[in-house]
Amino acid sequence: MTDNYLGTRIDEDVAVLTLNRPAKLNALDVATRVQLAQTIRHFGTGDLVRGIVLTGTGRAFSAGEDLQSVPSTYDEIRQAVATFHDITRAILETQIPVIAAVNGIAVGGASEITLSCDARIGSPAAEYFQPENHRGIIISNASSFLLGRLVRNHAMRIVLGSERIKADEALRIGLLDEIVSEENLVARAVDTVRRWNSDPRTTALHLGLLRPRADEIEAAFAREDDAARQSWESGAFAEGIESFWASKNERRR
Repeated sequence: MTDNYLGTRIDEDVAVLTLNRPAKLNALDVATRVQLAQTIRHFGTGDLVRGIVLTGTGRAFSAGEDLQSVPSTYDEIRQAVATFHDITRAILETQIPVIAAVNGIAVGGASEITLSCDARIGSPAAEYFQPENHRGIIISNASSFLLGRLVRNHAMRIVLGSERIKADEALRIGLLDEIVSEENLVARAVDTVRRWNSDPRTTALHLGLLRPRADEIEAAFAREDDAARQSWESGAFAEGIESFWASKNERRR
């Protein structure tokens, strides 16, 4: 039986999706990524709710990909990346606003998921971290396009330098749209969805105008997939993951 790490509740007319694996900092295994995309599509038609809020449980939004099950072939990497890509695709296909309520650290693929949301509201504990360049992994979720769209030249230091971007800095450069207290975070996101979607007929049309085009996203996916293949073939992926586990085991001693 597959564990269910995604909580779903309806706050009046807004779907609140909660990554719920706090013991692992809400790390996303493949099953959870597939379920998340399916759930976003379920609510994303606008027939059931006025919007979606995505958040995490505990001190993390999400630690990103669950590295307990490391791909051993490029085909496994391609399939793993595809499940991340599909979350981005699902969010951008919705007819309703999708807001990330970033309650803590957002790492790698989870950080990238928030980039496709229509807004990112953070608590003071919100933090962004893209460690891929130092782990032999390639960024995904069309973040090669979306990150620069949000923060322009800051994308280089975020990705190449793997700098940890705290809440205040994230707000300054455009990764976050607003910072609110932790206890009001989800409520603020829910309220924003309601204000934005006062008339679903025109809101859906404006989302289509303001969001990136599907062809731009698919082109980014293709470039990221090709880069992931090259990383695998060069040996950078295997060496980066091996180094990650070695340093983690060293810290445990």
